[in-house]
Amino acid sequence: RRTRTWTKVRSSRRNTPTYRINSYAYSNLQIHRQHSTVKKDGPTVKVTFVNKDDTEITVDAPVGENILEVAHQNGIDLEGACEASLACSTCHVVVLDQSYFDKLPEPCDEENDMLDLAFGLTETSRLGCQIIVKPELEGMRLQLPAATRNYYVDGHKPKPH
Repeated sequence: RRTRTWTKVRSSRRNTPTYRINSYAYSNLQIHRQHSTVKKDGPTVKVTFVNKDDTEITVDAPVGENILEVAHQNGIDLEGACEASLACSTCHVVVLDQSYFDKLPEPCDEENDMLDLAFGLTETSRLGCQIIVKPELEGMRLQLPAATRNYYVDGHKPKPH
């Protein structure tokens, strides 16, 4: 069993404590992706992506990874133009079951600002880069929207590193 350690780190915002756990920096305002240290042999959960043409792809998502990285690792067409820096809405997904949506932490202000730019926004929309896989998300289904809005480079889809 892995134990997680919390370390308080400096925050750029006054009165906003930020903590680092494994490879992520958490605060009460945002979750920004750092470099991954998710173990390949660690626990996984089943997550289903529903493509634009309604075909479904079920993948094993490592616990602790974000949905954008899970999609890239499994060849799912989820763009992520800003590489999980909360600067675009191209990794927008729709959580198809309200019960799973309710298990996710509230989106921060920055995520809500980016979601306002998303194509096909719904009540259960989230950015894939901000959904961190947890065991209680076993069986979650995510709809990929029919289109994305990439204001930086029209028509270009960056390749994951």
